Amino acid sequence: MLPKTLIQSALLLMLAIPGFAAPIYSYKVIAKYPHSTGSYTEGFFYLNGLFYEGIGLNGHSGIVVTQPETGTPVQQFDLPSQYFGEGIIDWGPNLLQWTWQSHTGFVLDRFSLRIVSQFHYDGEGWGITRTNKELITSDGTATLRFRNPATFAETHHIIVKDGHKTIDQLNELEYIKGEIYANIWHTDRIARISPTDGHIIAWIDLTGLLPADQRVNDESVLNGIAYDPKRDRLFVTGKQWPTIFEIKIAPTSK
Repeated sequence: MLPKTLIQSALLLMLAIPGFAAPIYSYKVIAKYPHSTGSYTEGFFYLNGLFYEGIGLNGHSGIVVTQPETGTPVQQFDLPSQYFGEGIIDWGPNLLQWTWQSHTGFVLDRFSLRIVSQFHYDGEGWGITRTNKELITSDGTATLRFRNPATFAETHHIIVKDGHKTIDQLNELEYIKGEIYANIWHTDRIARISPTDGHIIAWIDLTGLLPADQRVNDESVLNGIAYDPKRDRLFVTGKQWPTIFEIKIAPTSK
């Protein structure tokens, strides 16, 4: 019979190989921050001590920049009413926000939130994040597309799978320590995805993070992942949630 340590090592190796279902982790709440229930969160990131949030819904879409401890807006940009705002990301001195079904995205000066230019694309716009070289986008399918930041043209793509099962409904994204974190729409789970081949490395199960009686409606779902690399802090929130949570990934309780 093999020693227990060898068996455990073999199991961990199997879980790291595409084709085997990914392990599931839980969470620990470290801190809570205020969040406006008027914010229909579609994009979310942390930069230089501030939360940047892309807001959805026609007539209410745009970008709001807030001070974490108080939730006070320090900058705001409103999209024209015909656009349903989706994911946002910073790139150099600019911000990019794209839209759900209008095939139109906007480049804004990050310091003034004034529109610098527009860009166009095929398909739907959902989440967006970046590496140091490329943008990564979701469109509600199982496909994540890597894009040229200057042209927004697709350079390549990956298909996301948990073992042999294709995982779609990929929504808001964040790039953390070489992995792509993705909300799965209408679930309380975040997938940690390999950017190389799309296999899910692990799941984070956030069940119970915000009780159902604190959600505005059935669309008030988990959607928003931000990361502070300087202090290694992970933040999550949802559409019209009253709270932004700072969490740590933890082993699942037995």
